[in-house]
Amino acid sequence: MLESLLTDAQRALRDEIRAFVRQVPRQLLLDMDAERVRFPREFLEEAARRRLLGMRFGTQWGGRGEPWTSEVMAIEEVGMLGTSLACLFCLPSIVGEAISTFGTGEQKARYLLPTLQGKLTCAEALTEPRGGSDFFGTTAQARRDGDWFVLNGQKRFVVGAEGADYFLVYARTDPAAPPHKGISAFLVERGPGVDVEHVYGLMGTRGGGTGRIYFRNARVPAANLVGRENGAAEIFYRMMVPERLTSAAGAVGLGRAALEVAARYSDRRKAFGATIRNFQGVSFKVADGVTLLDAARGLIYGTAYAADNDRDSARVRRMVSESKKFATEAGWQVVNYAMQIMGGIGYTDIYPVERLLRDARLIMIWTGTNEVMDLVIQHEYYKELLGKGPSGRDVEPDAAQAERSDEKVYE
Repeated sequence: MLESLLTDAQRALRDEIRAFVRQVPRQLLLDMDAERVRFPREFLEEAARRRLLGMRFGTQWGGRGEPWTSEVMAIEEVGMLGTSLACLFCLPSIVGEAISTFGTGEQKARYLLPTLQGKLTCAEALTEPRGGSDFFGTTAQARRDGDWFVLNGQKRFVVGAEGADYFLVYARTDPAAPPHKGISAFLVERGPGVDVEHVYGLMGTRGGGTGRIYFRNARVPAANLVGRENGAAEIFYRMMVPERLTSAAGAVGLGRAALEVAARYSDRRKAFGATIRNFQGVSFKVADGVTLLDAARGLIYGTAYAADNDRDSARVRRMVSESKKFATEAGWQVVNYAMQIMGGIGYTDIYPVERLLRDARLIMIWTGTNEVMDLVIQHEYYKELLGKGPSGRDVEPDAAQAERSDEKVYE
């Protein structure tokens, strides 16, 4: 479906991405899933060598100046490798958003440029033990001490914690302020007082070094404050776009990978004297899967276009939440279709579908659960509808007895 929307330049870029994805060693995927590899730095270095990291950013910072529409196309291709590598591939774009939009020139030169060059690796430290989706319940604190901040607290479920050279960290800098007005964002380098003391054993999405970080009197230069002190709410809202749009695009790639395996299997596997693709119970699952993935692509591409061109941040925030919710649930459904098509063999490690299914379960949880996506979607919709009125014709009067105001009881 997306093919008809791509420019020749985007098709050439997609060929580059596909060449990169094809050369990723099979053994790396196996070793990551077996947790023999806990952070594949060489994968990021190779992506950087090909100038594929953070392609949205300007050429002066190591990017290509590509639009979001090109980046989501690229992330779908990387998503076929599974969620661990796709997430690590997207982190320079996610963390880079904060640096590019809110950071100083010095921060861009010191962190963004070497990250896109593959010389530094990054991670986002957002979630806390006592607050998953409750971002503004942050309890990590950073106390000003002259030209430094002293950081204390914990962050968990940090993808890349095991191998990242620096972290984008949110911490409370004004305990007396309302929750959304007392948080700041910092670039915190790995070093004294920054300790990864636990790497999680995960059901899927393994090998990305997802861990728990402890900050114990970690001294952070005031120059590493991103944006305004106590102004991280603005950064957080902006970060919804790369966090959720990358999740959505990766989910489509993951679902596509599983469906392709299952569809090829159905064209070879025979039962009851016929290949199983001739049974509607199988072929209709393929049809449903293709439709779900195309629908998700359409929503993602429209959202990417809005992220590039729409100045209404509330609308973009709603659209990225819709994309994340729909695409991750579509990806999960499609992988389940793939396993059902393949039957018992799909539940074994003879095929990668079982690994993709384990990966897919997480994407409906991270970057905000899909229930949080529902909250954002309905909130922004009500705000737009009730603030502006009907978007086209007001159809409420188009009923035979619409004038019976005595029947329209609201209390």
